[in-house]
Amino acid sequence: MALLSSSFGISRHLPCSTFKTDIWNICRINCWDIYSSKVNERNSCVTMCSVSRTYEKSKRIWIWTENKQVMTAAVERGWNTLVFLSQNRELAIDWSTIALIDPLFIKEGEVSTPKELQKLQPADEEAENVVIDLLDWQVIPAENIVAAFQGSDKTVFAISKSPSEARIFLEALEQGLGGVVLKVEDVKAVLELKEYFDRRNEASNLLSLTKATVTRVDVAGMGDRVCVDLCSLMRPGEGLLVGSFARGLFLVHSECLESNYIASRPFRVNAGPVHAYVLVPGGKTCYLSELKSGKEVIVVDEKGRQRTAIVGRVKIESRPLILVEAKSNSDDKTLYSIILQNAETVALINPCEGNGGREKAIPVTSLKVGDEVLLQVQGAARHTGIEIQEFIVEN
Repeated sequence: MALLSSSFGISRHLPCSTFKTDIWNICRINCWDIYSSKVNERNSCVTMCSVSRTYEKSKRIWIWTENKQVMTAAVERGWNTLVFLSQNRELAIDWSTIALIDPLFIKEGEVSTPKELQKLQPADEEAENVVIDLLDWQVIPAENIVAAFQGSDKTVFAISKSPSEARIFLEALEQGLGGVVLKVEDVKAVLELKEYFDRRNEASNLLSLTKATVTRVDVAGMGDRVCVDLCSLMRPGEGLLVGSFARGLFLVHSECLESNYIASRPFRVNAGPVHAYVLVPGGKTCYLSELKSGKEVIVVDEKGRQRTAIVGRVKIESRPLILVEAKSNSDDKTLYSIILQNAETVALINPCEGNGGREKAIPVTSLKVGDEVLLQVQGAARHTGIEIQEFIVEN
């Protein structure tokens, strides 16, 4: 594990007592001195929404590279705090002539035991930033560091060699570290990390849900339906957006409610047949049949609040189905359709103002013409799940 801490100009080192002793047995430690030149961190901050909750927090991204293309890609995405070894001042000066960057210069030194770390006396107790480099193992030390600094005003960074490593640090103990130093020589790594933030930030935006009136409910015979089991729990009012046509996705409630028929399964959405579309991150859709363990979907509640969830398991089984059609209350010309398993535990979400979860969820077995449900209206044409502008007819 490596440490670096500073208040931009005055370096300090983290006391050994901050961490549990067992961390030192599984990590080596690097210590850094850091000093800066006209650092403006505001341009290196991004807002990331938690994977499992809807609060937001600012994350800082610093880039450590000697590759001009990586630097350019980072600056174009608003990450202009660049880290350099002290001997690379000429490179920093050269890059400053072609891009607006905030260079940080460091001197590296290695500490391999807690005893050696204790010899490093803090020079500034008001240091604002701590940077660590986990040389051996990543997850447990990252979690311990998050726990140690919770409630602190300090920003804790971790040096990451890849976007996947960065995710570990940013999501540790749900809160995550305050930032990462992405140390790479490949442009692709910058693009992947930016895409990660873009997908997480989708959750900070409310989806526009539309009230629709049910116009048809018919038994449809047997078919292969998909149960989507997530790696996170859902609350009353939450579910997945699913539909037979891309132009309109119905909000299908999770099985989080207790019933007389089966135990609550708050991780599951009985989402519909294999052909149906489901909303996934990036404003895309995919077929329910394409979902598999490890993929991500968007969980949405009745107010349009959204979050990303990981698929843990997909179950496809042959079951009796029911066809539901509806028209938007603001557009009585366009028809929206969904097919679901015909079962008491499968429900759509009603746009009622009631407080109880049962008032929000209407089982398809009780659904009738004239009932109101929630759906998301979007562009009809899709190519590999991406919305496109083209003429299309779907019936």
